[in-house]
Amino acid sequence: MASGPIAPSTAAAAETGAGPGSGGRRGRRGRPGAGRRGPSLRVREGRAGLVLVSPTVLIVLLVVVLPFLWTIIMSFQRLRLIDLQNVFDITLTLRNFETVLGSADLWVMVRTTLIYSIGGTVLSIGAGLATALALRQRFPGRMIIRAFVLVPYVIPVVSAALVWRTLLNPQFGPVNVFGVDVLGWDQPIGFLSERFHRIELFGVGFDAPIALLSVIAFEAWKTFPLAFLFILARLQGLPRDLEEAARVDGASPLQRFRYIVAPQLSGVIALLVLLRFIWTFQNFNDVYLLTRGAAGTEVVAVQVYQYLVARNDVGGAAALGLLMSVVLIIAFAVYYRYGVLKQESEL
Repeated sequence: MASGPIAPSTAAAAETGAGPGSGGRRGRRGRPGAGRRGPSLRVREGRAGLVLVSPTVLIVLLVVVLPFLWTIIMSFQRLRLIDLQNVFDITLTLRNFETVLGSADLWVMVRTTLIYSIGGTVLSIGAGLATALALRQRFPGRMIIRAFVLVPYVIPVVSAALVWRTLLNPQFGPVNVFGVDVLGWDQPIGFLSERFHRIELFGVGFDAPIALLSVIAFEAWKTFPLAFLFILARLQGLPRDLEEAARVDGASPLQRFRYIVAPQLSGVIALLVLLRFIWTFQNFNDVYLLTRGAAGTEVVAVQVYQYLVARNDVGGAAALGLLMSVVLIIAFAVYYRYGVLKQESEL
């Protein structure tokens, strides 16, 4: 049977392989990149995030992680300052920890450090809370007073310590002059040089650790403006409706604070307790500038300095610093367990 002429469209399709059957499939496979797909949007976003985060990760590794790992390595070596040139000649030993833990004064220093840290933390946060509540309401000159509250925090610690040493000087300090001439003290008090001072109060006498209390008072005075800023910022964000309703219902100021304000400040106060405890526990400047660690004020940070400078014992200083880090890690774990996780479970 004779076939008719082939249509032009059919012939073109046969030449290009665009017609039905296997020729069409070969044409689709022949196009470059037809069977491949690029990375998904999530993968591209993940790669971009890694690129953006990598500088911060690198800085943390260089500034935090590597020095901490190097401190761990040095704490297991018998190193003195003269041996630092051979620091890569690593010989691990536990003698540093035996020396530190076997010291007769270690636990006295730990107790002093805990008293100093807890006392300074409680006083600074308490003073910051009281100041923030007092300066919360509007009154003429409030901004000026708020600015003056920040002065102790911005003063250089060397200048502040010099002022306090002058004020508390037992010979010509204004505090002792006022106490002897006006308050009737029997004799001047060595606030920064006496380990204990006999105090008579309401007919009861007791020996107060006057130097340690003075250092704690300085720490609280120097750092309470930070707690003031944190707490005041949170107070400014509290809704006033609940307090106004409680005031209309006849609630006293103490009741309004206890049942309305305090629960909303618990989060920021918990964070302040953690930060202030960590910073006070490892604080060296304040104690050393005021007393050089004498008169019962030698904290662990001062002892680390003594190991490093007075004894030239780098390994012992590293071991003692590592033990301090363990205490701070435990404090952070307690905060995370009873602070962060508890708040997340309540949401």
